[in-house]
Amino acid sequence: MTALVFQADFEQIPEDEAQTSAELVEAMHSILETTQADYGHPVRSVHAKAHGLLEGTLEVLDPLPAELAQGAFARPGSYKVYLRLSTNPGDILDDRVSTPRGLAVKIVGVEGERLPGSEGDTTQDFVMQNSTAFTAATPKDFLRTLKLLAKTTDKMPGLKRALSAALRGIETTVEAMGGESGTLKSLGGHPKTHPLGETFNTVVPVLYGPYYGKISVVPVAAALRALTDQPVDLDDKPDGLREAVQAYFAEHDGVWEVRVQLATSLEKMPIEDASKQWPEEESPYVTVARIHVPRQASWTPERIQAIDTAMAFSPWHGLAAHRPLGGIMRVRKPAYEHSAGFRAEHSGCPIHEPR
Repeated sequence: MTALVFQADFEQIPEDEAQTSAELVEAMHSILETTQADYGHPVRSVHAKAHGLLEGTLEVLDPLPAELAQGAFARPGSYKVYLRLSTNPGDILDDRVSTPRGLAVKIVGVEGERLPGSEGDTTQDFVMQNSTAFTAATPKDFLRTLKLLAKTTDKMPGLKRALSAALRGIETTVEAMGGESGTLKSLGGHPKTHPLGETFNTVVPVLYGPYYGKISVVPVAAALRALTDQPVDLDDKPDGLREAVQAYFAEHDGVWEVRVQLATSLEKMPIEDASKQWPEEESPYVTVARIHVPRQASWTPERIQAIDTAMAFSPWHGLAAHRPLGGIMRVRKPAYEHSAGFRAEHSGCPIHEPR
């Protein structure tokens, strides 16, 4: 396997991308205003509901091959890490509306040239989903989906639960036939599986030093692996996922591997089509670090204030060596900044990066 060196012309920016980005911010603002009015306090415009707030340690492996020793993983060492487990809607739904899971990772203490807007910080964020590709290929596709979500935010929670159950049945049939539908899952048809058994992925690429690739977080502790594809009892449990995470960390540690899939072909591993699956037979994921989270209380008032309220997670918080790539990532920057600014303004709590 030969990693492909990134070239500037791998990114192709449409002439109207700025307009698409502005409309995306507008749609997210609509979600923010709706949920602020409903809950009396601001929440994130996407991945609003957290299910676990965790602190742990990330250990960069020693030694790593030169092509893997890049950015946050350039030097062996141990770093503090924060994890936020979530589901993707912008409103705080009953967990019986089963939607894709998310994981945000914040590594503290990394050194190197910073991305614009994060100068002076020492953190590196990776924002992930339990998928290997994005549901939308382009920013315009993403905008259409987000506008639909904005129109349905806080609408008919009972109907959403019923629709979720129906969609899960359809998704189960699709999977039994050897397929999978990201669209069905995003609309509430995600299986009612334990979030701690999931593998998470950036789903869209980032720079990896002179190369580019995708980054994943994979459960490797035996107790975590035992939860993969395991159902969670959500009957009459609107916060059942949160309770499941609490129950796990009351008794077990968690260990994950951080793995990197470096691109080897622009055609097979494109940057501007975020919906494209990257073939692992062409470039397998390789482990570069491990995350260890000891037993702990995963949901406390102190954690809510420190992590859920006072922190923001964005792929644009970090090192220039991990610059987000592609249209989906480019339009995320102003959208994430707007969401964080709205939360800070309306909560009275400034967003800050830990040190």
